[in-house]
Amino acid sequence: MKFSPTSKLLSWLPKLNPQIWILATGRLLSEVGTGFTMFYAPIFFVNQLHFSSTQVGFALGSASISGVVGRILSGSFSDSHLWGRRRTLLLSSAICAIASLALAVTNTISMLVIANLLMGLGIGLYWPATEAVVADLAQGEERKEAYALTRLADNLGLGLGIVFGGVLIGTTGIYRALFVIDAISFVVFFGVVYVKVTETSRSIVCEKQPINSWASALRDRRLLVFVLVNIIFTTYMSQLHSTMPLYFSKFVPATPSGNGFSATTISALFSWHLIVSIICQLPVARTLRRFSHPNALTVSSLLWGVGFILIGFSGIAPSGHLLWAILGMGVLAIAIVSYTPSASSLVTDLAPEPQRGVYLSINSLCWAVGYFIGPPLGGWALDQPRFVVDSFWLALALSIGVTIAILQYLNRLLHE
Repeated sequence: MKFSPTSKLLSWLPKLNPQIWILATGRLLSEVGTGFTMFYAPIFFVNQLHFSSTQVGFALGSASISGVVGRILSGSFSDSHLWGRRRTLLLSSAICAIASLALAVTNTISMLVIANLLMGLGIGLYWPATEAVVADLAQGEERKEAYALTRLADNLGLGLGIVFGGVLIGTTGIYRALFVIDAISFVVFFGVVYVKVTETSRSIVCEKQPINSWASALRDRRLLVFVLVNIIFTTYMSQLHSTMPLYFSKFVPATPSGNGFSATTISALFSWHLIVSIICQLPVARTLRRFSHPNALTVSSLLWGVGFILIGFSGIAPSGHLLWAILGMGVLAIAIVSYTPSASSLVTDLAPEPQRGVYLSINSLCWAVGYFIGPPLGGWALDQPRFVVDSFWLALALSIGVTIAILQYLNRLLHE
C-alpha cells in the first residue's frame, strides 16, 4: 500500500484535540497582524509623526504596566466559573482590536500612550487564558507537543506578518493600514474563539475566593522555585530582543573603527532565527517528551549557554564574525523552542485544576519581570568599556550553572 507525501505528513503531526488545532489557527491569524505592527510601529511614530524616540519608548513601555494588571485579572477570570477561559479570550481580543484601531488614528503622544495601555491590557488578559485552554484540552506528555504547536502557530504568524508588512510598506508606504489589518486579525481571532472554542473549565469547580487562590499559589514552594528559574530564562529571552541587535550593530565585527553589521544583515539574522524556531518547534518538543520537565529545561539551559558563547565569539573572533552570529542565533532558536513548551507544561502539572489560571498567570508574570530586568542590564553592559561588553555574553553563559542548580533542586522537590 502506498502513502502519499501528504498522508505521511499528517501521520507525523501530533494527534491532539481538534480544538487545539482550531485555537492554533486563530493564534496564527492573530500573530500575522501582530507581525505587521511589531517592527514598524516605532518607525512610523518616530519618522512619520515625528515623536521623539524617548516618547515612543515610554509609550511602548507603558504596555508592560497594564500587561501586569491584565495577567493578574486573567488568572482570576480564567478560574472563575461565572467567567471562564473563553470569555477572557473574547474580552482580550476585543480590547486588542480597539487598541489597534486607536493606534491607526493616533496623532498625539497621549493617544499613543492610551492605545498602548489598552494593548498591554489585552495581551495580558490573553496569555494565561490561552495557556489554560491548551492545558485543559491536552493531557500528560502530549501537553509539550500541544504547547509546541501553539508556539509554532505564533512564530509562523509573526514571521508572515513581518514579511507581508515589509512588502506593504515598501509598495504603498501606508503605515496606518498596518494597524487596521492588525485590528482585523484580532476580530478574526474573536470570531474563531466565539464560534469554534467551547468553555473548557465548566467541569472544574474552584472553591477558593480569588484572593485565597492567589495566596495558596504563592505558598507553593515548588512554584516559587520555578518562578525564580523562569525569571532567569525570560531575562535570557529579553537579551535576544533588546541587547543583541544593538551588540550586532555597534560591536560586531570587532574592528578598531567599531563598524557593526548592517541593518539588512541583522534583519536576515533574526529571520534565520525565526526560521529555525519554526522548523525545530515540533521535532524538539517530541524529542524532549521522554525527559522530565526540569531535565528538559536543563537541556534548554545548556543550549542557552552555548548560544551566548557563540554570540560572544561573533564580536571577539579574528574572523568569521557573521558565521559565529549565524550559529549563535540558530542555537538560541533551539534553546527557546525547548524552553517554552516545557515551562508551560511544568506549571500546568504543578497547578491544582481549580487554580490552573492563577498558576499560569504567575508563569506569565515572570515574563514581565524578566523583560523588566533584562533590557536595563544589557543596556548597562553595552555602555561599559569594550572588555565588559565582550565579557557580558560569557557571564550570561556561566550563569547557566545557577540555573541548572535550581532546576535540579526543583527536580528533587517534585519527587518528594
